[in-house]
Order: sequence, then C-alpha cells, then structure tokens
Amino acid sequence: MIRRHLLATALGLGLAIAPLTHLLAWEAQVDALKSRWERVTTELPEGERRGALKELSGEAERLAEAHPDAAMPRVWHGIIEASHARERSGLGALGSARSARDALEQAVELDPQGGNGSAYVTLGALYHRAPGRPLGFGNSDTAERMFRRALEIRPEGIDVNFYYAAFLADEGRVDEAREHARRAVEGRARADRQASDEALRQQARALLSRL
Repeated sequence: MIRRHLLATALGLGLAIAPLTHLLAWEAQVDALKSRWERVTTELPEGERRGALKELSGEAERLAEAHPDAAMPRVWHGIIEASHARERSGLGALGSARSARDALEQAVELDPQGGNGSAYVTLGALYHRAPGRPLGFGNSDTAERMFRRALEIRPEGIDVNFYYAAFLADEGRVDEAREHARRAVEGRARADRQASDEALRQQARALLSRL
C-alpha cells in the first residue's frame, strides 16, 4: 500500500513538473529570439538585416505554431516580422506587415495586455505605416487606438511614446507629437530591451529637434 502511494505521488509530481518544464522551454526560446532580434536590429548593417530577420521570423513562427495557446511566441513573431517588413519593399513588405498584424492580433486575443503593451505598440506602427485600402490595411483611427491601449498599459515606455510621437507628427498634431517625443527621450530603457530602447531614444531626440 505504501509503495503504491509513493508511486502515485511520484507520478503526480511528474505530471505537474512536465507542463512547467514545457512552459519554461518556450519561455527560454522566446528570450533567445528577443536577444537575437536586439542584436540584428541594433548591430547589423542595413544590408545584412533582411536575411537575418527572415530566418528569425521563420523560427518565431514555428515556435508560435508549436504553442498555440501561448501569447508571447505570437507577440515576438509579430514584432520580428514587422521588423522584417521594414527591411523589404513593395508587395513583399506589405505581405510581411500583414503576417505581423495577424500574429499580433492573435496574441492580444490570448493576452489582453499584449505582452506588457508591446503587441499594441507594434500594431499601432503597422496600421500607421501600411498603405490604406484597397492595397493595404493602414488606418489612422486604428493606429491611434492601438497606441492609446499601449499607453494605458505602459505610459512611460520609450517605444510607445516614440512611435506615437511619429504618428502624431505625420498627422500634423505637432504639440502632442512634441510631448510624446519628450516622454520617449526621458523614459527608462527596459532591462531586456536596453539596446533597442536606447536606439529609439536617439530617434526620439532627432524627431524632437525637428518639431
């Protein structure tokens, strides 16, 4: 009887630990994707980024497909594919932008916080930059709604304030653009996004000087 009890307990612990191990495995993979994306987007020269981002996006997509109930792999597939879209041109860029949008919209269905606002920031930038209908899906109202949602979650974020400032500047809302560019310059870089946040801070300074 004691032996059977010990065996059942051991099996129960094994079943409890297995999903946790599985979870930690994909979290580690997301962290690795994030670190590589940081290096590609902040360290590689322009001519080398496209191929690296294409490869990285493929890995992120496979990870998201392997974990359909997890939001963060989809958040990072969307972020990486959005970066890939910026390195492409024409219909290829629009195809990547659509893939990024779809991944991010699936992510926010799973996680209303959108990876601490990151999904909403990137969605805002995509809806801002994509051409409008009938060719694309760009839409200023949707872009603003995404940026506003990101600001509710992370109001002092360098990324959301910079991208929102760029959007506002394009909309001709100069005073608002200046305020959010200033917030981006004064924001605190995230420990796990130090390089990319500092790069955006520099872009925010440049934008502020032009406003």
